[in-house]
Amino acid sequence: MILAALSFLHACLWTTAALSGEGSSDATLTVSPGDIVLLPCSSAGGLAPRSTTWARNGRELIRGGGPEQGALPGGERLSLLPDGTLNIAEVTPGDEGSYLCNATLQDNSTFLAQVRLRVTSDPGNLTTSISPASALSNGTLFVSRGSDVSFNCSTSSGSSRELAWAFRGAAASNGSLVSTSGPWLVFRIAAIQPGDQGLYVCSSLDNVTQQEVEASSELLVYYVSDRHPECMWTPVQDPSHALFNCTWPGTYPTPRLSWVEHREDRTYASEVTDNLSLLLNRSSLSDGQKLTCVARHVALAPETGKSCTLTIRPPFPEGEPLAMAQEGASITLTCTEATSAPPANTTWRKGLQQEDVTPGLKYALSEDGPALRLTIRNVSKDDEGVYFCRSENLLGVRELEVYLTVRTSSAYTGVIIGIFVAAVIVASPIVLAKSLYSNRHRVCLGNMSRKEDGGDVMNLVESDDEPVFQDAVPRLPPLTNGHQTTLVQIHRIPSSDQEDPEGPDPSPVQQEDTVETEEPESLVTF
Repeated sequence: MILAALSFLHACLWTTAALSGEGSSDATLTVSPGDIVLLPCSSAGGLAPRSTTWARNGRELIRGGGPEQGALPGGERLSLLPDGTLNIAEVTPGDEGSYLCNATLQDNSTFLAQVRLRVTSDPGNLTTSISPASALSNGTLFVSRGSDVSFNCSTSSGSSRELAWAFRGAAASNGSLVSTSGPWLVFRIAAIQPGDQGLYVCSSLDNVTQQEVEASSELLVYYVSDRHPECMWTPVQDPSHALFNCTWPGTYPTPRLSWVEHREDRTYASEVTDNLSLLLNRSSLSDGQKLTCVARHVALAPETGKSCTLTIRPPFPEGEPLAMAQEGASITLTCTEATSAPPANTTWRKGLQQEDVTPGLKYALSEDGPALRLTIRNVSKDDEGVYFCRSENLLGVRELEVYLTVRTSSAYTGVIIGIFVAAVIVASPIVLAKSLYSNRHRVCLGNMSRKEDGGDVMNLVESDDEPVFQDAVPRLPPLTNGHQTTLVQIHRIPSSDQEDPEGPDPSPVQQEDTVETEEPESLVTF
């Protein structure tokens, strides 16, 4: 009923009137037993009176202010404030009555204020309930977001009363929700949201006495994110440690996050927060180890907890182990490392001494996701050799070796000559075969001549009586296989070293041999 007292105080301040000689004010206030009541007595100017006297039903209760200070009947339950207000703690039914305040102001003028105080003995047994809702240890109720909530208010008073539900949450939504005349009132909110969180007040107003009582309940709307927590790595300057981070935003109230390892049933850290970090050194990590962040929330059942997991993996850089470049050109070496956890630090190094590759006019480094690229400009023979793609995380170091070969212009000339020689070698048999086929008749005829000289195929007939002559070679009739036969006559002149016993014969001696051979449309004479 403190709210009722404050409302009355506000009304009194505005209804108080001050006159040049004398002022007065009247008001009525209804309270319940046990309430704290403030009965104001002040002028419109708000000046503290020199002295104040309060009386109930014509009998003086308390006097104070100025040089006079009267006793305080009723002990500490009644007190007089400096501005003349009468404070009554824990009102009882005996406090009901008409109160009169007589105040003397600083200018010796007087001010009168009269207040009628009513103390009800029947609060109407007003009760409220909100369902489905769960209660916290301090009595505050909470529901889950999206649930359908019913608000019930009832009274056992036999008098005619008006019930009303009011919401006192966000300033923009304050006000009465629903009201009715009767002993009970119910209203519902479908799919309640966080904006519906606040103080719900049921008021009961007696239509006869205008006595009003209230019952309030604070309702909280809990909710969790539809997503699982997010596990991630956070880089640290110390390479011997790894920082694991778990976040789960979008929940109310704040959840409890825990970093655990199920294999060893070990909990590394647990805290009521929506962002939990864990720092571990390399001695606590191993290949294949799984770290899990588990989220607990009052709006979640234990069997429906949400979590995320990180698996520890060593680095494994991948790429082509051999590369070739033309002298004077540019080449890009690529190394990809996407399996390590925590993420490895990947760098390019040159030579067996693994010297660091410094970006500049000669070298350029670029990243594209997990791929790290090294571009070498204006390649020379000095750039030939081995390059290392080095990846390191807490579990160790692994390297990818790439050997670069640099070719000069002369090397390409040798390649061209080699290709030409190979082409000549391949083409020579083809040209030779084609030439032999085109001159096959000569080749065959040459073979016959050699046989003629040997006397294996042809017989020569010599005659000293016939002169040397040469007639046209007659063409023989065609054979059955479609080819024509040529008659070849060979004439031989005897050498000069042969002598006739009868003396030289002026007429040359002709030797005639006849050979038949197949020759398509040709004539050969020797």
